[in-house]
Amino acid sequence: MPQIIFLPNEEICPGGALIEAAPGQTICDAALGHDIEIEHACEKSCACTTCHVIVREGFDSLNESSEDEEDLLDKAWGLEPESRLSCQAVVGELDLVVEIPKYTINHAKENH
Repeated sequence: MPQIIFLPNEEICPGGALIEAAPGQTICDAALGHDIEIEHACEKSCACTTCHVIVREGFDSLNESSEDEEDLLDKAWGLEPESRLSCQAVVGELDLVVEIPKYTINHAKENH
């Protein structure tokens, strides 16, 4: 089973984390299944950017992003070339190193 290393995030996992994920599982589902509470305001329906992550290693092993995901990522805080919505990024066979950005934009909470 591939492993996902989550880099330290001050609020969500201060010490970082190392978890196992099943191929075919999304990064978000794998994290939530191991008590890493990635925000997912749209309930993982690819309708917001709260679950935005940056895949530091293993990016090319993920499924390709959809046009809808790409459009939403344009609105994410701290967008990088290796950014994905964790609710849409499906784990392949390779290990991943994932960074959860320090900030997220939640339009519902922030009255945008």
